[in-house]
Amino acid sequence: MLAYIWAEDLTGGIGVDGHLPWHLKADLKRFKEKTMSHPMIMGRRTFESLPGILPGRKHIVLTHSNLDTSDPNVKVVHSKEELDEWLAAQNQNQLNVIIGGATLFKMYRDQVDILYQTIVKDNFQTDTQMPAINYADFEKVEDQRFDDSNLKYEFITYRRK
Repeated sequence: MLAYIWAEDLTGGIGVDGHLPWHLKADLKRFKEKTMSHPMIMGRRTFESLPGILPGRKHIVLTHSNLDTSDPNVKVVHSKEELDEWLAAQNQNQLNVIIGGATLFKMYRDQVDILYQTIVKDNFQTDTQMPAINYADFEKVEDQRFDDSNLKYEFITYRRK
């Protein structure tokens, strides 16, 4: 199974200069809960934006350039075909979570099974947008709204119909 996890603002912005334009502790906690013990799939820039290797998770990095890492928790793939082969070899009941960036989100939007979306209820200066998703293909199974910080935000989970 394939899931996406991301946060976006009211305009669909997901990043600026390779980082999140906001800091929401609750969203980071949700990210950890949803990705813990599951392989995380990401592009090189997303990988480089992480504070380090996140414990308890395998990091699958799609890149066309050389990425020098000897960490056993990091697997580098160099093409969509190689990533597809890796995915096909996984247990089909295992959840694999794409965490970004926009290119990977666009690449797998017709194959993703679960969407973990955070909507930050504000507009931010961003340079990266979440690619369009056909939400008609999904059923909303969870919707939680929060106003417990200086930002309002919403956690939504969708499953493919």
